[in-house]
Amino acid sequence: MSVVQVPPVAGRREWAGLAVLVAACVFVSMDISVLFYAVPALSQDLAPSSTQVLWILDVYGFLLAGLLITMGVLGDRFGRRRMLMAGAALFGSASAAAAYSGSPGILIVCRALMGVGAAMLAPSTLALISTMFRDRTQRRTAIGLWSAAFAAGSVLGPVLGGILLGHFWWGSVLLVNLAVAVLLLGAGPVLLPEAKDPAAGRTDLLSVALSTAAVLLVVYGAKLTALDGVGLAGPAACLLGAAAATAFVVRQLRLTHPLIDIALFRSRAFSTGILANGIIQFALMGLTLLAASYLQNILGLTALAAALWMVPSVAGVLAGLTLAGRLALRLRPGTVVGLGLATAAAGCLTASAAGEGLGRLVAGATLTGIGVGAVALLATDIVLAAAPPERAGAASAVAETSTELGAALGIASLGTMSAVLFSARLPDEIPAASTLTEALHEAQFHGAAVTAAVRGAFTSGLQLTLLTAALLLLGAATAAFFVLRNVRLGETENSEADQLT
Repeated sequence: MSVVQVPPVAGRREWAGLAVLVAACVFVSMDISVLFYAVPALSQDLAPSSTQVLWILDVYGFLLAGLLITMGVLGDRFGRRRMLMAGAALFGSASAAAAYSGSPGILIVCRALMGVGAAMLAPSTLALISTMFRDRTQRRTAIGLWSAAFAAGSVLGPVLGGILLGHFWWGSVLLVNLAVAVLLLGAGPVLLPEAKDPAAGRTDLLSVALSTAAVLLVVYGAKLTALDGVGLAGPAACLLGAAAATAFVVRQLRLTHPLIDIALFRSRAFSTGILANGIIQFALMGLTLLAASYLQNILGLTALAAALWMVPSVAGVLAGLTLAGRLALRLRPGTVVGLGLATAAAGCLTASAAGEGLGRLVAGATLTGIGVGAVALLATDIVLAAAPPERAGAASAVAETSTELGAALGIASLGTMSAVLFSARLPDEIPAASTLTEALHEAQFHGAAVTAAVRGAFTSGLQLTLLTAALLLLGAATAAFFVLRNVRLGETENSEADQLT
């Protein structure tokens, strides 16, 4: 007669440890977007070029996305808590250096180091949750809070940044990261267990190089193509990235101890969860970036006022998480994820009518937040349920890579698409290469009509960009409904994960 083993129930120490991990997730996610409202003050202080501004905003997310898989696997081998502590130390010290940067170049380097530190600590947060919470119900609650931290952090970043900018200098939005570094370094060794994969083999350095190169080259190529048009350098970087990705996959299939178990992607639930995480963050970050520019430059709001108008979008994320948790008890995951993506599409469509009133933008951002919360909860739960426990670090790294890569690409691609459309619609009196801030400054010397034309050009670019995001989300919603139509979360956890072990 077989004995059914009941997973141990988490106690106070585990829940306190979860609070520490959630705080870390909020700050890691927040730093992708925390500088959105700081651009005017930062530009006045450091005088960066338009290209340097984009790198200041993007390089953190690019390095974070590019290194997550590598750091997740290294955490599996050398210890997830150890990797978390090392990442916290680098993240905090780089943030302090960035806050006091004296030039755009130094700030870009510091932001890059912040991305490396965040990549070291981020995969360990979700991997440690899977170790600390073995009871399925408790783990789902813990994952829900983790998802809330990452999803809310991405929209909370601009809000916190705007509030701080209302009272302090632009570096203050980065200096707050010292708080989470101190928290992790102080409480982590006491509250968090050490965990690693006992069967982990040697780390394949070539796989590390290929995975990092694939992500960074594709992102860089997409960014370069969007900025400079379809020339040679951008597509060439994308092709090199695709070649690196292909070589990476082929190598993983041949290795005894691969960096990433490609077999995970045979699970429809796993793959769809990964894609849903990426596309929802892609749209969210694009919308958040454009909203920051619209509120400050077109409506003339202060950073603090603009941030406060985005508070409902944070509430939307929390509402989406709560709603998804309840719907998951009655509906299949494909239905909930599909509804979340469709809601976000409706949000982008609503926000695209920002020119008709501030209420449209706020309502659209809030709807998008609801969709983000719903997708983040279910997609993450699906991904972890489909992966064996000993590969939790690698699986969570893949999930977070899709999230952070989607966010970085959303900032780079949608932000740049809007800039290109804006530049193409500028009046003849304004140089075509002008940023929005430069164009509005120049327009003051040509009268109200030219100023109105500049604002109209930006609003038109915002509208077309958000319509594009809405179409992408609708396509993803359709795919989620179709691919996951016969999958239940319980079945995913009990069958697919067992088959992959």
